[in-house]
Amino acid sequence: MPKHYLEKNVLEASIERVKYTFDNFEKVYLSFSAGKDSTTMLHLVMDEAMKRNQKIGLLIVDLEGQYKLTIDHINECIKEYEDYIDLYWVCLPIHLRNAVSVYEPFWLCWDKERKDDWIRELPKNGISDENYFPFFRRGMEFEEFVPEFGEWYSQGKKTACLVGIRTDESLNRYRTIASDKKVKYNDKQWTTLVTPNVYNVYPIYDWRTEDIWIYHAKFTDRRYNQLYELMYKAGLSIHQQRICQPYGDDQRRGLWLFHLIEPETWAKVVARVNGANSGALYVNESGAITGYNRITKPKNHTWESFAMLFLNSVPEVTKEHYLNKIYTFISWWKERGYDTGIPDEAPYLLESKKLAPSWRRVCKSLLRNDFWCKGLGFTQHKTDAYKKYLELKKRQREESKFLKQ
Repeated sequence: MPKHYLEKNVLEASIERVKYTFDNFEKVYLSFSAGKDSTTMLHLVMDEAMKRNQKIGLLIVDLEGQYKLTIDHINECIKEYEDYIDLYWVCLPIHLRNAVSVYEPFWLCWDKERKDDWIRELPKNGISDENYFPFFRRGMEFEEFVPEFGEWYSQGKKTACLVGIRTDESLNRYRTIASDKKVKYNDKQWTTLVTPNVYNVYPIYDWRTEDIWIYHAKFTDRRYNQLYELMYKAGLSIHQQRICQPYGDDQRRGLWLFHLIEPETWAKVVARVNGANSGALYVNESGAITGYNRITKPKNHTWESFAMLFLNSVPEVTKEHYLNKIYTFISWWKERGYDTGIPDEAPYLLESKKLAPSWRRVCKSLLRNDFWCKGLGFTQHKTDAYKKYLELKKRQREESKFLKQ
């Protein structure tokens, strides 16, 4: 999608998009994370809501592992705009990735069976009743909950979900905006149909990180999360600062900040899931825990035997998961000329560009605790689809006698 420059700055363009959203949708709600982008979005949207004397929905999906400063910021924003919001502060047991442990690859936030281990107390206005939403299932994925909430909130009416993502954050977010295959509202590129009645709307999609902080520098009465100040003092640039649940595949690189910024919270973060402490010690900016660009193996092992050694040392459920991925990986390459199996090694350049298979690539994914094996070309499964996928791949492996010793 080529760039088209407008005769206005990004703030003016975003204000127009917000106005357009209020003019064209029957219901409006905002997905709020308390990060710098969604906070800026909140201020822009609430300006328009107050002008129209109109209430909007405010969705906060609380994943438990949050800094105290972030919760303080959320409470301050709620208090500031309480007359113009219908609050949905969700504190339900949602299934989340734990990328710092092969023994506990997932965890359940706000799990009442582990209430004594919660990182923080339930907020007073948090929704913790599992029967509150008719669509909710204990252990739902975050990616499942959000669109289900939108459709429930819409009540069959044309609804806009305002989301504060920007194209310069990542390639995935750029694709979300730039895709020519998605269904748009009125041909507006900054909208995406996500359920029959709900469009995601991205009014600040063209802002840079610098624009966010210029906004707050110019409008000093607009509050923002003070956690960013501490992150800056800790040595993070404005482009490295992230606020999210601490144990995910990409988010784990920020684990070390917890014990630096909020030591009292850090103790609870460590106790909550397996691997948090070692994750904080060994995760670097790349997000890798044990496997980096170059990995080594014991001299008496091939990469294949080393992979088997690793798999035989992890829990059976984790082993089954990885075996299914490896089976699919090898089967895919078999159809592309590797009839007798994949080599132990391939040239580094070809491996790095994913142009050749090898057991070394498999080992790298295993050692990095790359649970979804993105390094082998896979993407994350949705919960229901994943269960069916496991059953199918296990049958196929058994029929093909894959890796039978």
